[in-house]
Amino acid sequence: MWTKVWLLLGRESALPDPGSFQVEEVGPESIIMVRQNNGSVRAFYNVCQHRGSRLTFATDGDADAFSCPYHGWTYAIDGALTVAQDAEDFPQNPCEHVRLSELRCETFAGFVWVNMSPEGETLREYLGPMWDDWQLYEADDWQRVTALTANVPCNWKVLQDNFCESYHLPTVHPELKESHEDSYLDTTFDMSVTGHNRMVMKGAIPSRTQYGDDAPLPGGVADRLNMWGLDSTAFEDHAFDARLALQQQMREHGPERGHGHYDQLRDDMFTDAHHYNLFPNCSLTFGADGVLLQRMRPHATDPTACVFDHWYYAFLPAGTNVVGAQTNIRVDGVEAEHEVFDFGDRPMGLIPDQDVAITTGQQLGVRSRGYKGAYTSGQETRISWFHQVIDEYIDGSRG
Repeated sequence: MWTKVWLLLGRESALPDPGSFQVEEVGPESIIMVRQNNGSVRAFYNVCQHRGSRLTFATDGDADAFSCPYHGWTYAIDGALTVAQDAEDFPQNPCEHVRLSELRCETFAGFVWVNMSPEGETLREYLGPMWDDWQLYEADDWQRVTALTANVPCNWKVLQDNFCESYHLPTVHPELKESHEDSYLDTTFDMSVTGHNRMVMKGAIPSRTQYGDDAPLPGGVADRLNMWGLDSTAFEDHAFDARLALQQQMREHGPERGHGHYDQLRDDMFTDAHHYNLFPNCSLTFGADGVLLQRMRPHATDPTACVFDHWYYAFLPAGTNVVGAQTNIRVDGVEAEHEVFDFGDRPMGLIPDQDVAITTGQQLGVRSRGYKGAYTSGQETRISWFHQVIDEYIDGSRG
């Protein structure tokens, strides 16, 4: 499956100049993304074509060329072999016949995407309806404010299953009832034929399901109202009116505060969590001024382990370094340093720590002989769809 789908790998802003590069790993594969002299981005397998050595062990940097640490074969940033030691000792000069192995590569929404298959649908065709939604945010220049990567003791699909349903919210994330309507009856779920799915959860309101009609105004919602020039005390007995009032205020005053992309957003995009499960291994939650990217990558050799990326990118109005008020999102700072660690060694934030903790326990159970298979509710249909699409790629009926 991994060789047939478009994969979200790097961030285009991390490649500002010709020769700027990033390296990302997907299971056993290592992929170099590098900015070209003409401004485009190309992607290559991180492997020397001489005898298979890893070409670079750096995760990012700037390079005029890539030189293999084993025998010194050197490749230009466009993949062409320019130097081969003792070239005259080969039946043919390697520089005339050898290049780095290249992957299809496109950029969109500020991210770098690759596809290991040389043929097939374009990125826009693959993303389907998500392409149109994501364009509205103009997220190309949003800046990284959190970059955490945890090694997690569970299969990557267990984590993605968790992000494909909201059934767990009342038990695993009870605090969300203060800022979101967590009932599936008032939440939008839909699926794309391309394998992706979406959930839209109402935000900037307490959960009527949990609190009833007389819900108090949550502190986080009050903070957002005040930040946008509304008197939060006027909503203390009318908490459910805050959502629409905030939408109207952001619509009216956003552009004058530098949020030019607000003119393109739908009203619900100002307050509601638009959560997209990008097949196969990403979960992206868009707010009006930021996107939380959670990506699950398979471990190279261990199917009971994965690599979990928890990244947040924020829109910062020109001339400021202030991230707008967000709910339950960890913010470390502009261009925050990328940190890599084993899960449990340090916190990632309340919500991601809860998610990962519960899925590591699930990993232990799904391997039990006593587990007979999932018995799922209607609101968990996105999980079934996720696994059906995986099966279709594996049996060859898709891709």
